[in-house]
Amino acid sequence: MKTLQLHINDIENDIYQIRRQLHKYPELSGEETNTSELVKEKLTEYGISYEHGFAGTGVLGVIKGGKPGKTVALRADMDALPIQETNDHYFSSEVEGKMHACGHDAHTAMLLGTGYALKKIEEQIEGTVLLVFQPAEESSPIGGSGPMMEDGVFHEYKPDVIYGQHVWPGLPVGEMGIRDKEMMGASDRFTVKVTGRGGHASMPHEGNDAIIITNQMISSLQTIVSRNVNPLNSAVVTIGRIEGGDRYNVIPKEVSFEGTVRTYKPEVKEMIKKRFHTILNQTAEAFDAEVDIEYLDGYPATINTPAYAQQARKTAQRIFGENATPQVEPALAGEDFSRFLLDYPGAFIWLGTQIEQAAEQKPLHDPGFQLDEKALPMGSHFMAEVAIDTLKSLSSQGG
Repeated sequence: MKTLQLHINDIENDIYQIRRQLHKYPELSGEETNTSELVKEKLTEYGISYEHGFAGTGVLGVIKGGKPGKTVALRADMDALPIQETNDHYFSSEVEGKMHACGHDAHTAMLLGTGYALKKIEEQIEGTVLLVFQPAEESSPIGGSGPMMEDGVFHEYKPDVIYGQHVWPGLPVGEMGIRDKEMMGASDRFTVKVTGRGGHASMPHEGNDAIIITNQMISSLQTIVSRNVNPLNSAVVTIGRIEGGDRYNVIPKEVSFEGTVRTYKPEVKEMIKKRFHTILNQTAEAFDAEVDIEYLDGYPATINTPAYAQQARKTAQRIFGENATPQVEPALAGEDFSRFLLDYPGAFIWLGTQIEQAAEQKPLHDPGFQLDEKALPMGSHFMAEVAIDTLKSLSSQGG
């Protein structure tokens, strides 16, 4: 719709300013009070009705079209990360140790822009569009999508299709990453404590050395992917932190380590989880030690519904050109949008936001992460258009 593009042009500066304000004052998972208030203020300003309080700070905007039809939901996450920003912008984070290093400020701003444009043409809309502003996406393994649904975010308006969008520094502005099935990985996490017998460094025979035991465990865990997972499947077992010991000449009694398991297929995840426990328990037994394992099942894999991934691709190519959707490989990063897709069909899309100096682009979750804001109006435009296209398609199918 040409009118949608015109309305996006009208709201473009607002999109930039909202993103910069949120970036300047980031809020962590479950703390998005001011972010939520800004969302509600803007929805009110745009004339969009809303409900709030889902999962604490979540907000649901509702745009009821002038024509009967189905319901499409569009989702944006709102929370920041506990990272100290290193960028030097006038809108860089002013909150110590907190930063929007994953682009959720941009997601929120873009969805507000989408809502503004859709509200302007609401009489032409065949059905209802829901604007889902989700808290706590970074709070794995609980997240915010499940609690929002438990709190009844879709009690009155149940989506027939749901879309999510994420800024993606690996793609240039003007391109979008869309896959028919696997987009993001399942993200489990674990914490392990190994307890042995310590002692003096000069008399190792009197203990069993928790560091040596932990070393054996970590080395053996790496064989799960190399020797138990089918090479045609994808999986990662990563140790991200290890802690043990107090002094150079003391053999420690305890060592702890934590990390993550990433997979796509449920059967691969379950196999790794089983091997994980077997390796740790049997290694501890072999060394006459104890091991305490906390394994947390995190977000499931983000698997798109093929029909709606194809719809998203069709919409993107229509408004941005035939070359707008290059072939992309999936990522093993976790995404809380996956829980929406367990209950409702839909698709998750990557929006190219790579900065012009591509060699200087920092990845998501980096303290120097930046994005090219020129992509943000494009993201708003895409979400508005894909909602309209999907509603029309659902209507043409006879419901």
